[in-house]
Amino acid sequence: MQMSAAERNLMRDREKLHREELRREADAALRDAGLRLDQQKRELFEQRYLQERRKMEHALRQEIESKRNQELPALNDRLKKEFQQGSPTAKSASTPATSTSPKK
Repeated sequence: MQMSAAERNLMRDREKLHREELRREADAALRDAGLRLDQQKRELFEQRYLQERRKMEHALRQEIESKRNQELPALNDRLKKEFQQGSPTAKSASTPATSTSPKK
């Protein structure tokens, strides 16, 4: 799929804003740590912060995907049973979806 020039510019702008936000968060982490570093060590701190953050976010995405994959068969079974009985009744169609995962 080809993106228009406007869409490409929008994607670039969003990525730029995301990088700036991450940089601000790294600066805040540096301040919160109470460190006063020279420019070279500051850049190294930011690099390590972003590296560790990517690892953390990757692990969280894997965890969410694993939980989703565990719950999908039950969801599919519920929907299969509901729709095998013909069209859902007005009551079941208006009933909000509930999660089967434990509350935290």
